Order: sequence, then C-alpha cells, then structure tokens
Amino acid sequence: MFKIKDYKIGVIGLGYVGLPLAVEFGKLTKVIGYDKNSKRISSLKRFKDKNKELSKKEIIRSKYLKFTDNFENLREANFYIITVPTPINNLKKPDLSLLNEAFRIVSEVIKKKDIVVLESTVYPGATEEISKNIIEKNTNLIFNKDFFLGYSPERINPGDKKHQLKNITKIVSGSNNRVKKIIKNVYGKIIKKIHVSKKIIEAEAAKIIENTQRDINIALMNEFSIILNKMNINTREVLKAANTKWNFNNYVPGLVGGHCISVDPYYLAHKSQQLGYKPNVILSGKKINDQMHVNIYKRIKEIFKKKKMNTRISSLLVLGVTFKENCSDVRNSKVIDLYKVLIKNFKEVKIYDPVVDILDVKNEYGINIYNKFPNKNFDCYLFAVKHKEFNLKFLKKKITNFEKKILFDVKDLIETKYLSGNL
Repeated sequence: MFKIKDYKIGVIGLGYVGLPLAVEFGKLTKVIGYDKNSKRISSLKRFKDKNKELSKKEIIRSKYLKFTDNFENLREANFYIITVPTPINNLKKPDLSLLNEAFRIVSEVIKKKDIVVLESTVYPGATEEISKNIIEKNTNLIFNKDFFLGYSPERINPGDKKHQLKNITKIVSGSNNRVKKIIKNVYGKIIKKIHVSKKIIEAEAAKIIENTQRDINIALMNEFSIILNKMNINTREVLKAANTKWNFNNYVPGLVGGHCISVDPYYLAHKSQQLGYKPNVILSGKKINDQMHVNIYKRIKEIFKKKKMNTRISSLLVLGVTFKENCSDVRNSKVIDLYKVLIKNFKEVKIYDPVVDILDVKNEYGINIYNKFPNKNFDCYLFAVKHKEFNLKFLKKKITNFEKKILFDVKDLIETKYLSGNL
C-alpha cells in the first residue's frame, strides 16, 4: 500500500518552481529543500519568499520541510526533484550547466532504488541522456536497475494566483511502469489532476510544444501588427472584432520574454537541427519575437518625427521592467532589450517598476531604476508591462499634462483615445 511518508523528498532548486513543491510536500512528509544560494536559504529559514509567490503563513505550515545550502543533507532523501533553470546561451543554444551540476550533486548522494524526477525544461531525450552521462559515470549504479528516472514538466506561472500548483493538471512519466505509478502517487498527494505519459521523452516533448505553440502564435500577431501599422490600421481594434468569432484564438502582439516561452522553442530547434532538420516555422517565429523591441522603437521614432520632435533631445520613461505583469522576475526580460535600444537614441531614458527589487535589476543588468514614480516630466511614456498598479487613474494622477504627452502602449493598458501609438 502506498504511503507518502515512505518517501523523503529532496528538492534541488528553490525558485518559482521548487519552493511551492517543497512547501506542499513538506506538509505531508520529510522534505529537504536545497539551494546553493545561501542568501535564499537564509531568507527562507525566516519564512520569507523574495519572489512573493508564497506567504510567511504558507511556508510555516510546511512542518516537515527543512531548508539547506549543504547538499550533503540530501543524503536523507530517496526521491529527488530537480527544478533548476535551463536557459539559453548567447548563441541561443541550450545552457545545461545548472542542470548538469544538479545531476552531479544527485550523483554524490544517490542510493540504490532512489528515484530522480526532473521538472526543468529540456529537449526530448535529455533526461535519460544526462543521467547516464553523470550518474552512471560517477557511481556504480545502473539506470533503470539501481536508480530510476521520472519527468514532470513544471507548469508554474509566476504572478498567476488562479493557475497554481494544487489545481493544475500535472504531467508525469517514469522510466518503467512501477516508477510511473510511484511518481503518480507521490504527486497525486498534492495535485488532484495527474496525466501519465507513456514515455519520458513524450512528457519532455509536451512541455516544449506547449510554449513553442504560444511563441509562434504571438509571433503571428506581432507580424500582423507590423503589417497593419504600415497600413495605418489599429491592431487592437482589429483583434477586438476578430475575437467575436467563436473559434478565434485571442493572442495579442507584444514582447516575449521570461524563461519559458522565449527559451523553450530554441531547445526544440536545437534537437531538430541535430537530427538534420531545420525547423523553419519555429525559427521564423523566434526571429520576429526577438526583434520586436526594435520594431517598437521604430514606431516611437515615427511618432516623434510626425510631431517634429527630436528623440536625441527628448526624455522617455519606461513603465515596467519585469518579463510579465504582477511578477517580480526580471530574468530574460525583453524590456531590457528595448531599453538598450532607447538609450542609444534618446537623451534620457529611465525605468519605473514598483514590483521589482531595484537591487535585482542592478545586479542582473547594471541598470538603476525607480521603484517610486519619478517626480519629473518626460516627453514620452512607454507602458511596457501591465502591472495592476498601472491603471488609468494612477497614470493621470502621476503624469502631468497626461493628454498632451506622447504615450505608447505595448500591453493594452489604456484606451486607444489617449494614445499616440500602440501595438
């Protein structure tokens, strides 16, 4: 008979994905939450989540959870969950350095009959490939005989209070039928809806295709926006009309950043090219989305030209720097790419974001930003992120001569009638 307390869970990586898992499992059985970031561990031991996804009360309720930055403590576990980031490098190729390090750590502590479940995004086939390269080489253990693997793609959506860990459908898979059943039962203790994939490689591919589909659909809307702008047609109004049809998919143009949609298609493209096939649709979509910040600058420049204003002697305030609304995460934010273009062409460019830790932005990008609305006038205001704080009432109160300013809206924040331009 299955008992959750037979499994001591080691969670490796305590970010947006790992922490909610550790907290939920820690209400039921012993959990060792490991992260190499000692500051993160120190903060969590005080029941403080810097990402603001979990409250102090929620973390305290996880009575069997222990936080540590010493991987030796993971020896107590027999069920490991890896949730480390898998970004891309400067050449837009998979960067598996953190994942390799996580598997190396597991290889130091793993024992016979232990199970390792990966949640990080990888290209299809990577879970088994990496485990064989690292665990089998560093130990005397043989895959699927002495140790076992699983894959359960993360579906955490930072800032989303509706689709959270406990009420999503969780995909799980394992390296054999017995392990699949165990993994299903373990996750089933904290999540009601479980979908079991027959093979690990199919679960890996499912994660990749989810975000690749979204990326391509947004790329289509971005290209649509570019074309309509050249025809002086308002994209927002066109989409409102099109959305009245029952089977229209309501994707909107915009900046595609973050560590999922903007990254995952490159993992699939990488594997595809290894197999000798160039994924033209995927790469074309990426090309459009990755250059959208340049297109936004060009539109703003056109507005200044029509108003007979020179960007070189003008100032601009960007509202929002995170990769998505109501979220403090600035990793892989395309607003930064936009900022880098703007500072080359405007006399002054500043960023205001009330949601982020300004030190995180400074450390990550070397940029000083405001976390309080600046008490000065700018020639142009660019609404880049749809934080709930950025409502029309707030903007009218903070921006002097609101109706007379150049206002450009990337995120459908305010009504068209107030704008000089939008996507």
